[in-house]
Amino acid sequence: MAQFFEIHSESPQLRLIHRAVEILRKGGIIVYPTDSSYAIACLIGDKQAMDKIRRIRQLDDKHNFTLVCKDLAQVSMFTKISNDAYRLIKALTPGAFTFILEATREVPRRMQHPKKKTIGIRIPDHPITQLLVQELGEPLFSSTLILPGEDEALTDPYEIRDRLEHELDLVIDGGIIEFEQTTIIEFSDNGTEIIRQGKGLAPMLGR
Repeated sequence: MAQFFEIHSESPQLRLIHRAVEILRKGGIIVYPTDSSYAIACLIGDKQAMDKIRRIRQLDDKHNFTLVCKDLAQVSMFTKISNDAYRLIKALTPGAFTFILEATREVPRRMQHPKKKTIGIRIPDHPITQLLVQELGEPLFSSTLILPGEDEALTDPYEIRDRLEHELDLVIDGGIIEFEQTTIIEFSDNGTEIIRQGKGLAPMLGR
């Protein structure tokens, strides 16, 4: 049965964040709010939890997962980031963007795109997410909470608990969050490209 924490989205209670971190460190799977949707997450190195997230969402090996980071210093540990990419990410974060970058050896191979060896990176603009990854001290392995057969993420934490209470260890209630896709920006040898326009705006890229 999933635990259920009501955490203030403006000023998160640190004691509940610490309990969430403890659940993650014990191999738990959590659902938490971001600036674009609810997401499902576990620790990076926890293969059993990662496999369970794949099963919950019915995802294949080709799915692009995301590391949710607290800052650019953390991003640079897990990706090969050029000066131009660094400057752009710094200008756009925190915000509703997913950045596709080449992964370093710190990223488990099963998390990387099988051909491109890339990984998605996020630094969301949400106080609960920011405090969670800050107190955890490492990125979260994360995926938007879109259930099989559905096109959008679940928006209501009570519905999330009702539908997944036997699959999860914790649901963090940060209120209703209407689903909006992040804007995806890919950095490659061919340059920088917006490959999906979503909530995040990047006028310097001409979109």
